[in-house]
Formats: sequence, structure tokens, C-alpha cells
Amino acid sequence: MSTPPLPPTNPQNPASMHPSDKRNLIIFILASLLIWFAFDRFVLSPRTAALQEARVQAAQSAPAAAVPDSSNMDVMLPRADRIKEAGRVLVDAPELKGSISLKGGRVDDIVLRNFFVDLGNTDSVTMLNPAGSEHALYSDSGWLSSDKSVELPDANTVWSVKGNGNTALTPSNPVVLSWTNKQGVVFEKGFTIDDHFLIGMSLSVTNNSDKSISLYPYATLTRRGIPKDFQNGVAYEGPLGYIGDEMSKFPYDDLTEEPAKTFTALNGWIGFGEKYWLTSLIPTQMEEHSFKFQAVKNADKPDLTIYQLDVRSKEQTIAPKETKTSQNNLFVGAKKLSLLNTYGEKLNLRHFDLAVDFGALYFLTKPLYIALIFFNSVVGNFGIAIILLTVSVRALVYPLANKSYRSFAALRKVSPRMAEIKARYGNDKPRMQQELIKLYETERVNPMAGCFPLLLQIPIFFAVYKVITIAVEMRHAPFFGWIHDLSAVDPLSVFNLFGLLPFDVPTILHIGPWSLIMLVMLLIQKQLNPPPQDQIQRDIANYMPWIMTYMLSHFASGLVIYWAFSNTFSVIQQSLIMRSMGVPIYLFSPDAARAHHDSHKEETAKVLETIKKEQEDQSGKGGAA
Repeated sequence: MSTPPLPPTNPQNPASMHPSDKRNLIIFILASLLIWFAFDRFVLSPRTAALQEARVQAAQSAPAAAVPDSSNMDVMLPRADRIKEAGRVLVDAPELKGSISLKGGRVDDIVLRNFFVDLGNTDSVTMLNPAGSEHALYSDSGWLSSDKSVELPDANTVWSVKGNGNTALTPSNPVVLSWTNKQGVVFEKGFTIDDHFLIGMSLSVTNNSDKSISLYPYATLTRRGIPKDFQNGVAYEGPLGYIGDEMSKFPYDDLTEEPAKTFTALNGWIGFGEKYWLTSLIPTQMEEHSFKFQAVKNADKPDLTIYQLDVRSKEQTIAPKETKTSQNNLFVGAKKLSLLNTYGEKLNLRHFDLAVDFGALYFLTKPLYIALIFFNSVVGNFGIAIILLTVSVRALVYPLANKSYRSFAALRKVSPRMAEIKARYGNDKPRMQQELIKLYETERVNPMAGCFPLLLQIPIFFAVYKVITIAVEMRHAPFFGWIHDLSAVDPLSVFNLFGLLPFDVPTILHIGPWSLIMLVMLLIQKQLNPPPQDQIQRDIANYMPWIMTYMLSHFASGLVIYWAFSNTFSVIQQSLIMRSMGVPIYLFSPDAARAHHDSHKEETAKVLETIKKEQEDQSGKGGAA
């Protein structure tokens, strides 16, 4: 029997793969991919979805933290009176002060030491208020059980401070509250605090009964009504959280109209976000928790609507003589980006920085935010930091701006010829467009080349606006002179001669000195740009500086300073480019500008006269024929 011939190989490369082997390898790879995609689509994904659904159903079927009755028309008492109603443990830390109520073991009295309501530095910013006071916001924690025979502490339980030493909660002195039920089960709430805004909350159970018990540790944030200084503007304010791999936000109005939102994940955090402040629950990461957003609407009095955020741990079974502990953290404070990042690393949190609302332009806003904070750390003045940020942004967009201004200069150079073409062929639109395109090609001018680079700079302006608006570090930050708060509107106005006349100007008429500087720069820039040929566009260009000045004068003075300096750099750059291209600038020579305008007007009149004669000659020839 003869041996079959070996398959041919490449004599130039004996080690090369045979074509049939290549084909089989490709078939194997494609088949493997097909099997994997089929397995993922029809087996793995359904199982994952079913598991997640089972987790959600289990979370919904488990006992839930009670929500206060929104129809209960509690008599609203002043905050100070509510605080006096129960015994308390003082909270004394470098950035926080307040107390913890022994009735219910709630954290419901927290004030920021280093942030104040206004520039007078008299009233500190209040973060947490007791139930029954106006704008109540507090944190509760405890245990739930499906077994009704287990006696659990509730909102009316009075706790005892464990130990006989210092009862104040400080960074060096933790506090433990204790309560024992009739069955001998000892419940303990432990509290720690750091030098900034983090309060640690531990829940410990020691089962001294003769049978096992099953409990669900939980923590809540409960808010009655919408915050006093709520603003539905640039920065998001409301319930939010990063759960699993997704950021979730539920505005107050939407949450009252929708059923409770429940999530189950191994990691995450939830809280109430405000423009500058955050109150957030942070459970232990990489442990399964149920996260819940809900609202109980009060139709008669919307200000009594209850908004509650829950974090519940998995069920714990505690055998007799056994002790089990669970841990949560409560963040109450300012949304300082550096501090949020520090806590994120310390607690293994995902995207705790997103508590700061960087918006859709996150990729621009966050770097600009970091740069602004860095410049301030170097120079120690946020006004100077804004100027340095302006210089940095102008340097980054220099190539784009350079291209725009060169295009504008070229258009300004050929604008007399463009006007001549429009005058000659104004009645023949196709011919006029044809001649204009020919002019653009001859002079290598692209009218759109100046627009696109400027359009690309618009997102940068909005990102800077966002940064100046949301940066808590810039709140109440002074500049030189009369600017005492860069996050607020310029306090002076031209309508009372910047305070020299003895009357107050309405807010709507606040147009300060920095706004006027910005206006001057805008008017100069308008003069440098090529004049629009269309009358409507010309009118818009004439009014736009005034409209922009009025609008921006009602924004934060830091933004006005940024825009004034940005336009100043634009004017300098555009002037230098025009001079380098030989384009005359008549900005500070009114006589020369008038002479240039008159000569251009005479040339246009001559062109129109020539056109008129040509038309008359053509009509005369037509009549003779």
C-alpha cells in the first residue's frame, strides 16, 4: 500500500502553516466565539438577570425600615427646642459639632464649624436637624426582624452611654450606646468620628437569650420636605447614589410620583446631595446590601413629604451567647473633591467624587476643577487662581484660536471685494455665490474656518462656568478690592455709581465694574472681527456684547473675571495676528477708520454706478434691436 503524499509546504519557510491548517484555525476561532456568544446570550445573561431579580425580590420581601407618617402634622418647634427634648451625647470634632440623641440613638444635630451661612461668619451651616423641626434631616440605624417575638429598639427607645468616662464623641474618644431588651439581648450602637466629615456607625448584637435570632442591620437618612436653599439649577440637588456600576439620581419631584426604587449590590453609597453639601450613607463595601430610595407624599402639605434612603445588610443569624457586628459610615459635610477622593480610597468606594455634579462635560469639568484648586494652593487667592486658569485655557486653545483669528483677518482683508461682488451680482444669487467661491479659492479664504474652532471653545466656557458654580472651595472666597465672594454676584452697580449714590440698586440692575471691563473687551473684539455682510447678522453683532454683559453680570463674579481676562487675551492675540497679516486696525484711530470707511463707501458707490450704466447700455441695445 502506497503512502499518501504529504501536503505541500512553503519551500521558502518550512515552518509556515499549511493553508488547510489556517482554515481549520479560523473555523475553530469563529466556532468558539459563536459558542461563547450563544452561551452568554442564552445561558449566562438569563441566569445573571434571574439572580439579580431574585435578590431584588428577596430585598423587597424582607422587613423594611419604617417611614415616618407624612400625614402626622407634628407641631414644628425651633431646632434648639427639639434638641433640648432628650438627653444627648455631644459631638466635638475639628470640622463638625453637634450631638446625638439618646432617644432613638439618632444622629440628628450636626453643624459645620468652618462654613458659615453668610460672610459675617456668625451662623454656621446646619447639616442635620431633629425630627419635628423645620427642614428635619437625620440619620437613624437599628435592626429589623421577620420574627415579631424579638423585641427591637425603635425611635422611642432611650439608650444609655456605655462606660463612665468622657461621654463626648471626639476623634480620640468613641462612644457606645447600649440597650438590653426583656429577652436579654444586648444591642449596642458605636460611634466614631474623624478630623473631617466622617462618622462611623457600628451595630452590635450580643444574644444572651436561649434561642437563635435573625436580624437585618439597617441605616437610614430621613428628610422632611425639600431643603431650604434648594436650587434646581446648574448643580443637581436631591437623592443620589453610586450603586454597583451605575450612578443613580432621583429628583425630589420624580421620587414622589414613582414607587420606591430598590437596588441590591456588593458596593455603593447613597445620600442627599446639595450644591455644596452632602449627607451620605456608606456601608461596608464588597458585602451585599439593599439600597432603597422612597418618598411618602403629603398631598395637603408638600413641605411635610418624607424622603427616605435606606441601606440594609443581609440577614444575620445570631446564636445564643454569640455577638455579631455590622458597620456603616455617615458622611456629613462639604463636597471637597480632594477629601471625597481620600475617603474613596480609604473606604474602597467607587466614584465617590461623583457626589460633585461635574455634569455631562465631566472630562473637561473635573480637570479644570483640579487645576483651579491647584492654582489656589500655590497663590492662595482664588481670583488669581481664576486668572491662571484663564491663561492655561487660552494656552491650550491657542492653536484653535489662532486658526479662527487668521480666518477672521483674511475675511476682513477681502471684505471690500466681497461687498463689491454682492453689489454687482445682488440680483443674481447663483452668480454671486459662484463669484464669492472663486474669490475664496483665489485668496485661500474659508469663511467656516473661523467658526468651527470657536464652536469647539464653547464647551470649555460651560465647563469653567460649572467649576466656578459648584466648587465649595471657592464659596465665600475673596478677591482684591470690593469682591468679597467670588461665588456671588458683583455687589457694585454702575446705576448708583458703584455705591457713591446713597440708594440700593435692585438685583436685576447689578452691573459691576468687572462687567464693564468685560463689555469693553467684547466691543473691541467686535471691531476686530470681519463685519457681517447681512443686515440681520450685523444687528445681532452690534447688540450681542451688551446682551452678554447684562446676562453674565448676574452670574458669579468669578465667572465674569474669567470671561473678562479671556476676552482680553483674545483681543491681544487677534490684534497681533492681524498686524502680522497686514490687515489694518483702526481701533484707536477714529479718523483713519472714518477715512477707510468713506473710501470703501465711495468704491462701492462707483461699482453700483458702473453696474447701473452697464444695465442702461444693455437695455438701450435691446430697445434698438
